Amino acid sequence: MSQVTNASGTKESEPADPVSRVRAYYRLVDSGDVPGLVGLFAPDAEYHRPGYEKLSGRAELERFYREDRVIESGRHNLSKIVAQGREVAVHGTFEGVLRDGTKTSVRFADFFSLTQAGTFALRETFFYAPLV
Repeated sequence: MSQVTNASGTKESEPADPVSRVRAYYRLVDSGDVPGLVGLFAPDAEYHRPGYEKLSGRAELERFYREDRVIESGRHNLSKIVAQGREVAVHGTFEGVLRDGTKTSVRFADFFSLTQAGTFALRETFFYAPLV
C-alpha cells in the first residue's frame, strides 16, 4: 500500500495499483519470499492451478509454496499484462528447475482478481500444453 494525502491533509493508505501488485508477486515468488508473496493474498483467497485441489486461505497457500509446489527455482518472464479495474491477466513463460532436478520451460497465463483493499482474492493459472 502507498500513502496519499486526502483533501483535509491527512495521510491515508491507498491500495497499490493492481498491475504493480501482480508484478510484485512474480518478484517475490522468483526470489523465494514465501511470507511476502502469501501476504499479497487476502486471508480467504482462493488459488486454482491445474493438477492441484483448490487452495483456500493463506495457510494452504503457504503450505503449497513451501511443500507441494513442484518447482524448486526459476524465473517468470512476463510478456503481456492486461488490466481492467481490479482484474489482471498475465501471459508469460516460466523457466526453471523442478524439485527432481528437471529443467523446465512452460508458457502460462494467470488471472488475478483483487479485493478493494488491493489483496488477491483469486488467482487462476493455466499452462500451455498440448492436450487436444
